[in-house]
Amino acid sequence: MSAPGRSKIVRREVGANVWLGFDGSELLVGPSQKLCFEILETEEAVGRAMFEEIEEAASVKRGDLVIILLGGRGAQALHRLLGRMAQRGEGDALLGRLQVFTQDALAPMRMDNQLSFVRDFERLLGDAFFEKVKSFTPIWTNTGDLEGEMARYVEKLESLGGIDIFFLGHGPESEAASHLAYIKPESGATANDFAGVIPISSSILEHHIAKFKAGGSSVTEEDERECRLASHILTLGPAAILGAKRVVQSVVDASTAPAKRASYSRVLETEISEDVEERAKQMDANPGLWIRLHSNVRSLILPDVLQS
Repeated sequence: MSAPGRSKIVRREVGANVWLGFDGSELLVGPSQKLCFEILETEEAVGRAMFEEIEEAASVKRGDLVIILLGGRGAQALHRLLGRMAQRGEGDALLGRLQVFTQDALAPMRMDNQLSFVRDFERLLGDAFFEKVKSFTPIWTNTGDLEGEMARYVEKLESLGGIDIFFLGHGPESEAASHLAYIKPESGATANDFAGVIPISSSILEHHIAKFKAGGSSVTEEDERECRLASHILTLGPAAILGAKRVVQSVVDASTAPAKRASYSRVLETEISEDVEERAKQMDANPGLWIRLHSNVRSLILPDVLQS
């Protein structure tokens, strides 16, 4: 995905949504893939499998690894594992090679709000992790210049040579649609959009607050009140996902978010059109399908995702 000298970011408006890409860049999208999932018995097993992906990437690449953390419930077992390792002084050489980024955020919002992904990362990963990784770059949400922040974020991410592992979840939407990162249905995202600034919806806010509470975050009334006033979602887009060398998806919370069962099933079963225009409409209606256009995906789920 990354190309030397590609630095000019261009913006595109689709209704109230703003998408950012690179001038002159056109991502060639291959044929759709069948999403082959792996069923693991526990969240801890999913976390270990995700960590093994980091180890594998480190074994085949020299230098730094650029990884995109997954917020919310989906990667909490991985984050606890990484936190324990850092605290015990295990794997310091590996941790020291990680350039860590986040994939989405609600804004504007204080960075110390407990409903911020950054606070959840700090809670689970611990101080030692952040001291030992090569870098940690969150999306800055306490700003009045949301587009400018996303442009700066994309530029830094791309300056490191692209994404080695994009850890993804799976978010439910109405009518069994779904989102990846926070690419919302009907937000107009295309394969060439690297990041977006999109208006927030009440359904996203409710889902966000509910999953943080279910995941164990200590949320105050002030945190929740401020979160409900957030106006936009800052998110990486389809081009960031499709351009990553490896995508690792985890879906571990269907028991607390049962709508994920129907939405994940729809991603598995949808027949994706070979017609470019029709396929674009399908992706916009159900952004969870973007994962089906990546050729190097691992999807990890718990048994309850497939329960009716």
